[in-house]
Amino acid sequence: MANSLSAELGSGERTGTASSDASLRRRRDLRRKRSRLIRERSIEAVLFFAASVSVLTTAGIVWVLVSESFEFFRHVSLWDFLTDTQWTPLFDDAHFGIMVLLSGTLTSSLVALAVAIPLGTTIAIYLSEFASHRVREVAKPLLELLGGVPTIIYGYFALLFLTPLLQLLIPSLPGFSLLSAGLVMGVMIIPYVSSISEDAMRAVPMSLREGAYAMGSTRLQTATRVVVPAAFSGIAAAYILGISRAVGETMILAVAAGMQPNLTMNPLEPAATITAYIVQVALGDLPHGSIGYQTIFAAGLTLMLMTLAFNVIGFWLRRRFREVY
Repeated sequence: MANSLSAELGSGERTGTASSDASLRRRRDLRRKRSRLIRERSIEAVLFFAASVSVLTTAGIVWVLVSESFEFFRHVSLWDFLTDTQWTPLFDDAHFGIMVLLSGTLTSSLVALAVAIPLGTTIAIYLSEFASHRVREVAKPLLELLGGVPTIIYGYFALLFLTPLLQLLIPSLPGFSLLSAGLVMGVMIIPYVSSISEDAMRAVPMSLREGAYAMGSTRLQTATRVVVPAAFSGIAAAYILGISRAVGETMILAVAAGMQPNLTMNPLEPAATITAYIVQVALGDLPHGSIGYQTIFAAGLTLMLMTLAFNVIGFWLRRRFREVY
């Protein structure tokens, strides 16, 4: 009897100990889950805050441009702003024709794209389809270094080196011209076009290339007739980025293109651009709230709408020509 009672007591103690251990493990697991949940929620909050910063910054920029531009258009009609052929907002006989600045911006951008798109696409095709692995690993980082050169350096290079060189070929070329600034700006944009285009081409499956080779295509035919069309959505995105970069460039144009508002599409002439005018006025002594000061916000809003239009076109092209593999 005593032995049986002792065994029952021992069994009860073991059962109680096991139950206590199980309860302790459950509490420990709950604490781990609670701690993991807190960490996950904290990480989500940090990521949400990081995403919100960019959205709120964009919203703040839009608000400043729209509100200040609204005050500008209370004094200047939108029709005059879009159709006047003179831009003299700081003169007594003030004119506010944004087409003067748009002509310089578009002309310099077209010159830059005439350089960047052919060269950038050719370099991308070479790096993607023809270059060896060793050449690609060396050439691509060196090419992307061009994107890290300060734009003011490009501006002085255009003014002090390229312009005198062009004047040997075109004696009538003035000291400031959209041609010189546009050519150097095109060289600056090449890394953006070539790098993104090359990444898009490298993403094309090898099976498409092998199928073209099996049909008897050469490497050049495969690159131009198979790889480039298949990667067109990515290449279009590279072009749109290059256009946006050219339209928004400031220092090269401010240094090498001149600051004279001139309604022209001739790249051999000097002209002012939207960004160069904004720099010119923002560094001046115009009082805040004056009509001359508010012109920079109207010009900035115009530039932002142009960039938005280019990005919408790029988004449409990516969706229109996207390949699903």
